[in-house]
Amino acid sequence: MDAQAGTERRIIIFDTTLRDGEQSPGVSLSHSEKLEMAAQLARLAVDVIEAGFPISSPGDFAAVRAIAEASRDWEQNPVICALSRAIKADIDAAWRAVQASRRPRIHTFISTSPVQMQYQLRKSEKEVLNQAVEAVTLARSYCEDVEFSAMDASRSDLRFLKEIYRAAFEAGATTLNVPDTVGYALPAEFAALVREIASVFPADGGPVISVHTHNDLGLAVANALAALDAGATQIECAVNGIGERAGNASLEECVMAVHTRRDVLRAYSAVRTGEIYRTSRMVSALTGIVVPPNKAVVGANAFAHESGIHQDGVLKMPKTYEIMDPVSIGRPQSRLVLGKLSGSHAFRNRLAELGIRLPEEQIARAFAQFKELADRKGEIGDGDLEAIVGGALVAVPEAFSLEYFQISTGNRSVPTATVKLRIQDGSSREEAATGDGPVHAMYHAVDRLTGLPVVLTDYALNAATSGKDALGEVTVKLEYKGHVYSGRGVSTDVLEASLRAYIHALNKIVANGGRAMPNGRGAQTPAVETAAGGTTAGNAGGSAGPAR
Repeated sequence: MDAQAGTERRIIIFDTTLRDGEQSPGVSLSHSEKLEMAAQLARLAVDVIEAGFPISSPGDFAAVRAIAEASRDWEQNPVICALSRAIKADIDAAWRAVQASRRPRIHTFISTSPVQMQYQLRKSEKEVLNQAVEAVTLARSYCEDVEFSAMDASRSDLRFLKEIYRAAFEAGATTLNVPDTVGYALPAEFAALVREIASVFPADGGPVISVHTHNDLGLAVANALAALDAGATQIECAVNGIGERAGNASLEECVMAVHTRRDVLRAYSAVRTGEIYRTSRMVSALTGIVVPPNKAVVGANAFAHESGIHQDGVLKMPKTYEIMDPVSIGRPQSRLVLGKLSGSHAFRNRLAELGIRLPEEQIARAFAQFKELADRKGEIGDGDLEAIVGGALVAVPEAFSLEYFQISTGNRSVPTATVKLRIQDGSSREEAATGDGPVHAMYHAVDRLTGLPVVLTDYALNAATSGKDALGEVTVKLEYKGHVYSGRGVSTDVLEASLRAYIHALNKIVANGGRAMPNGRGAQTPAVETAAGGTTAGNAGGSAGPAR
């Protein structure tokens, strides 16, 4: 691609899925999940991986350090970045976390908008400026790659912005980031802001101008692309657009906009677009955030056509109504049906055709789930395979595993569930419980068995595939001692999928140090608090979340 670029600019793709993305409400990734996701981001060939905010917790520090160490063995060589406030302790922690990587970066920030300086920092412009310079100077003493962000830049005074960016650059910052922290800017005014800031510095030898946009008004991608035309050369984004509040600029949308409209933007990126769909599926599976069907690029309907006119055009020539080739993002175009008689060779071959590459132990787990499902369903399509693989991404030690369950329910009877679990020590336990619905009853029985004091904060059921024998994919989120854990279950039986998702989350809790009571019966009946003040978990369908 570089040979073809000519006068085109190379856009740096800065991925913040593991930092800002994990700040999505209800998302909490385990250590192993973060490592797995970071490795996939490297395969995607993003330029920078913002691995986390080390000072925020011992767990985040350990994860960032583990990613930095693991990156030394990756074929790709991304920059591993850690976020810090403009505070010495933060910067020290960030450096300790990323110093093992081949290409470390410290990203330090401080608020510059009047409202945040007055009410949050309680500092004057001069104090903020001095603190920023001290922070950048310290960070630069540790490593050559330093990024500085003026938080809430889009609501800051332009005069002060220019002053603080100039000072940060002179102190050693190599990248200057312009954040639309609260998603307030409109594309034209954001482009004007970036253009003004870029004009302060020489075209040669100046800093990289970066943008970090949020989607509060649905304009994150539009603002990022407008900034490119104004001189920015780095986009900060997250896979599937996840992140704080309404999320960040979507990586797949930014990358494919640059790729598809290269003729106008005169820019390109080094991202391996064929890994986009695979990465999107992984992020969805690990975070429990389902991709909406109408999501651009990676949604289920992104390449679907229902109108007769559109279908006729696509059959004659795909480009009549498709501006992107689904294969270009690693999305399957053909359909191969596997069944219960299919062997591991055919299974591995189809995964390879779908662009899915897994370590041997994950393939073995996925193949075992494939055979189990094939016995029930008969034919397994590409959507089934993707759903199966999503559940095999990261191994979680099974403190509890499902042996069997039985449900008695009806519109004129009290739903009753009997559940039997195998415990890690080899013993088995069985409990029965009632509930407001079959799912509620199952979860109540499991709580009696495990004794873990959890609260169900979210439950979502989606059809992973289509047809009468479609796979049901359930994601749940459980709160345990102030932390949220996601669980995922897949089955042709939505009740079984619901139960497996709940057990999956419980296993994550135990793996993270949670302790079950020896004889169970320690937890309260799980319930999802709704905005109306009632509860739900009894019906296997829809989704609910806590009132916040």
